[in-house]
Amino acid sequence: MRVLVHAYPWDVIGDPLFTARMQALGDVGVNLASAYHTVRAATPWHPDHAYMDARHAALYRPLRREAWDGRRLVPGTPAWMRDADPFGTAARTLADAGVPVTAWIVLTHNSRLGEAHPDVSVVNCFGQHYPWALCPSRAEVREYAATLAAEAVRDVPLAGALLEACGQLGADHGGHHDKTDGAYDARARRMLSVCCCEACQAGWAAAGVDPVRTVREVRAAVRSREHDLDQATAAAVLAVRHQAADALRHQVIEALPPGLRISLHAGPDPWATGANPGLGPQAGKDVDAVVVQCWPTGQESADRVRITRHMLPEQVTVGAYVTALPPVRQEDMAPHVRRLAEAGAQEVHLYHAGLAGPARHGLLAEAASTAASL
Repeated sequence: MRVLVHAYPWDVIGDPLFTARMQALGDVGVNLASAYHTVRAATPWHPDHAYMDARHAALYRPLRREAWDGRRLVPGTPAWMRDADPFGTAARTLADAGVPVTAWIVLTHNSRLGEAHPDVSVVNCFGQHYPWALCPSRAEVREYAATLAAEAVRDVPLAGALLEACGQLGADHGGHHDKTDGAYDARARRMLSVCCCEACQAGWAAAGVDPVRTVREVRAAVRSREHDLDQATAAAVLAVRHQAADALRHQVIEALPPGLRISLHAGPDPWATGANPGLGPQAGKDVDAVVVQCWPTGQESADRVRITRHMLPEQVTVGAYVTALPPVRQEDMAPHVRRLAEAGAQEVHLYHAGLAGPARHGLLAEAASTAASL
């Protein structure tokens, strides 16, 4: 199995031992964040700091005027880093040491832009905007994402690009100090993740579904288990979402250099939103790999891999996204990786080289050595 390990630019820059730790894991590549959302990240390995506070979503490359002039949606810059090109510096450091680098690009998860421009954000059935979620039904969002991806990989030696949030985000994966756990069940959260913005409603109308009635029905389904969308309405809502995700993905891929290996964070549930949006009928046909989140170490993750394998063309690789962070235990890691391989996973993506400090690094090593033996 191929092995890739996730990392942030600040994990590499200023830590002279980072590259050696990656090389010690064996023949691994690094998924390095080049455009990322707001995060407060622990840096237990770093000699100079204990945390990195990335206060808003940012492109970790120089912001070139010729790429962004005249646009309303422009990515932020990482003022919390001294380096003018954090991703470029970190990527070249790894590539010079023989460690292949994949650009890890987060596309539609951007609270800074969603707050500044609520008209391009996802809107729920109560008319509330989700500022963390840019809606891919908007042509302006798709154009922004394509430019972001092109700028993220420009003039850097790369083995590939990994696309996260390449589709619609929803009710989950949202705000700071979130106080929503347990308030809504999975069915209600699914309905609260249906985007009801003008662009999505126009898509429903084009599909022959009354937007006003649909919004009313989605809202009723949130409030009562006795209500649900009828089959035709649900199919239209889902089709419009997947068509927007397809258009976003196509535009992003066209903006990337030809020949670059493209991987997509996604999941087998067609209704899923978020960092790993659900696969639609066309998703996966234009990428080289689909990476499925497999953080739970039980049978559930193996089932997700198996279902995804059956949904994709044979030539598309299935990757298993595995965490080394709590509550995963050292003794669970090797059996977990083996189950995923038996279910059809052909590569493993490990989370996370910077967050998994000295006390957790052994789990990364266990996963990498197990995968290498399969």
